[in-house]
Amino acid sequence: RKALDLFANVRPVRVPEEGIDWTFFRENTEGSYAVGSQGVAVTDELSVDFCVTTTEGTERIARAAFEYAKANGKTRVSIVTKANVVKTTDGKFLKLCYEIAKEYSTTGILNGTTPYIQEILKCDLFIDFSGDMWGKNADLAGENRFLIGILKDRVAQLLNKKTVMFLGSPGPFNDKNLDLAKETFKKFDLITLREPVSKTLLVDWGFDISKVKNCACQSVLFEAAKQNEIKTIINNTALEAKNNPIIGFTICGWNMEKGPFNRNDYDDIEFNNFVEIIKLCCEELNAKVCLFSHSNGFELPPNFKLINGRDYKLIQQVYDIVQKQNWAKDKVFILDKICLPKEIKAVIQNFDMLISGRVHGAIAGLSSCVPTVIIDYGHEPKAHKLQGFAKLYDIERFIANPKDYNDMRKKSKECFENRTKVRKELEIQVPIIKLLAQKSTNLLKEL
Repeated sequence: RKALDLFANVRPVRVPEEGIDWTFFRENTEGSYAVGSQGVAVTDELSVDFCVTTTEGTERIARAAFEYAKANGKTRVSIVTKANVVKTTDGKFLKLCYEIAKEYSTTGILNGTTPYIQEILKCDLFIDFSGDMWGKNADLAGENRFLIGILKDRVAQLLNKKTVMFLGSPGPFNDKNLDLAKETFKKFDLITLREPVSKTLLVDWGFDISKVKNCACQSVLFEAAKQNEIKTIINNTALEAKNNPIIGFTICGWNMEKGPFNRNDYDDIEFNNFVEIIKLCCEELNAKVCLFSHSNGFELPPNFKLINGRDYKLIQQVYDIVQKQNWAKDKVFILDKICLPKEIKAVIQNFDMLISGRVHGAIAGLSSCVPTVIIDYGHEPKAHKLQGFAKLYDIERFIANPKDYNDMRKKSKECFENRTKVRKELEIQVPIIKLLAQKSTNLLKEL
């Protein structure tokens, strides 16, 4: 192979009944074959061989494969390496193959199509609205969901459509798909972020942030229902005739110490820290506590109707626990009506303070200038959006660790005792955040 420079081992594989029609182009003179038998036996227990990658060698086998595909009507070329582990040599091979691929992808000829591609071809602007699902956490929703999302973005870019990441909180990332993620991110025409922490982290992860604009989540602009529209919801509760301060309280599966977030088999003891915080509110802060679910769901059509989401089970379990305590009598109540988002925001506006494990529950409070303690994630995987929103509203000091009762106690007391001051600070901050939210829309219009 060396003497005749047989650099490509070409192996066709056809199994028609399985739909297999593959042709492999395997590097034959470089990589592990470059030095051949010239490895080194260091000791009886240790032997070393060598892997070699050159620009010339890689480019010629890549071009041979693409030319074969072009000549034989093949529309897909895949590159197989161990670049995720063997980063120097296989990494170089992969990068060079991608560069060759770009040459062959600029013909302007669409060799195949799908319903998704057809929809992209109809549009003038492509918007990715993934939020914090643009990163490895997307795979919680299904296998390879992040990769699928990147490829959808990349298809729009390759079809020369204007592409925007709108109000994202991208990340975190691992090595899987990272190079493709960076390439796709760089090709967006505009990237608006909904909180400021993401931009700092993107720099740390090595992303090109030249098209990134710090903005704010549009949820700050969402309007609440009128107070007379929620009379039936707060009827016969302490919210109807306030004679004590009222603290709203909500949690979700992400706040629990043991995952996954969608468990439905919690023991009462797992809620101890939350129960103790509710006790603090009732006894030491002399407040009443309203337990509510911020996340509801619905049955699919044709029988569409609103239903309680998974958070409600947690809140109901907490309520059942505290109702056994003497200190909770006439002090703790639960909202059991299923509310629309605008309705629950109107309810939240009646609180003197909010303790929320749901980030958008917290934003409903903060955007209404309600002093708010945000309960952090209790288990992995964690997302940085929570810190980002807290920074945006300048309340990082009120992020509470659900695994540390003393931390939750300290921050709940501090927020409550300074609630008048915190409310005034939010009254200054929220209009600024609303302008940042409007900025994202204006940037979209300009594009």
